[in-house]
Amino acid sequence: MIGRREGALMRNNSSHSQWKSKVVTAVAIGVLIGCIFAFLFPNGFFYSVPTSTSSNRHLSLAGSKTQENPAECESSDRLNMLKSELVAVSDKNAELKKQVKELTERLRFAEQGKDQAQKQFLALGKQQKAGPFGTVKGLRTNPTVVPDESVNPRLAKLLEKIAVRQELIVALANRNVKEMLEVWFTNIKRVNITNYLVVALDDEIEQFCQSNQVPVYKRDPDAAVDNIGKTGGNHKVSGLKFRILREFLQLGYGVLLSDVDIVYLQNPFDHLYRDSDVESMSDGHDNRTAYGFNDVFDEPAMGWARFAHTMRIWVYNSGFFYIRPTIPSIELLDRVATRLSKEDAWDQAVFNEELFFPSHPGYEGLHAAKRTMDMYMFMNSKVLFKTVRNDDKLSKLKPVIVHVNYHPDKLPRMKAVVEFYVNGKQDALKAFPEGSNW
Repeated sequence: MIGRREGALMRNNSSHSQWKSKVVTAVAIGVLIGCIFAFLFPNGFFYSVPTSTSSNRHLSLAGSKTQENPAECESSDRLNMLKSELVAVSDKNAELKKQVKELTERLRFAEQGKDQAQKQFLALGKQQKAGPFGTVKGLRTNPTVVPDESVNPRLAKLLEKIAVRQELIVALANRNVKEMLEVWFTNIKRVNITNYLVVALDDEIEQFCQSNQVPVYKRDPDAAVDNIGKTGGNHKVSGLKFRILREFLQLGYGVLLSDVDIVYLQNPFDHLYRDSDVESMSDGHDNRTAYGFNDVFDEPAMGWARFAHTMRIWVYNSGFFYIRPTIPSIELLDRVATRLSKEDAWDQAVFNEELFFPSHPGYEGLHAAKRTMDMYMFMNSKVLFKTVRNDDKLSKLKPVIVHVNYHPDKLPRMKAVVEFYVNGKQDALKAFPEGSNW
């Protein structure tokens, strides 16, 4: 009995040992295979390398997994590659943020005040650095528009024959100013000016100019213009010029707009600067009023702050100015013409308001360059009859033009100017008062 029990026990132990050996072998093989896969696939069997467009969170998680067991799951080369990709993504993100900031800034400029200066700057060229102190000068002369002959082909052909260097004198006239018009073009011819044109507002003036070999242009019928042109007085007719001049500028011509109560003594084109959109004669009668001055306003009730400084300048004369064919110039004409069509206003007042008033809440000012002409070369009749004729030195100067704008007795004063400056009659101006009799 004992021998049989021992034999059975030995058989049980032998089978148990074999089972243990199989388990140990299986575990060893599993560990070995796991180590092999861990070495060959440190980031997992189903893991793919993240691209540069992967999210930062993905990179962060991958990085944290590889850092759990750096010796077994991540090589230093792989870690360095991931870091490099992260830096590249960060740099790209910073560049995109910079571009978004620039685009946002440009949009803000466009929306805030509809910045015309920014648009012109982008069109004219790239940004520049400021030069040394005292050498920096802002842009003064705007570029001219591209001529568009389709605006008025008939006028375009006429201007090709008349204009000199893309410039000419233009005057509007109806039958009411016929006598002054004759003095006007007679003296223009006398100083050998050839580039001038009369815009006839009625048939009588057209025929009058043709009979005197004066270049003339009559617009196509337009009821709104024709009614004023045929019957209107000086101010009404003067207001028409802002609408009519637009076509000249669109065709690419610089225009010296002239009223007919002007005596030409020299060629004005020899005395222009052409550095501004508008170059105009002044209604001022001395250096302060013509070119501007600091006018101190006194209000005693304010005590210590009783004195307030203001800037003043006499208005530009809308009956004699040179206007270049630029966008700001055309905008000026549009503004004035629009207001005159809606308001019962004097064209000269509106002309100066649009030219000088700055931008402020509720109003967008005109961004136009302007220059005041020499008050003794381009002389108004107040300067002549109040100052010049009474001064021995000034009376010897020969102006370019004399504009009889301050006096209602225009025709006799125009003839007197011719007698004084052209025919040398020294007492030709003495009979007239400084001002008017009414």
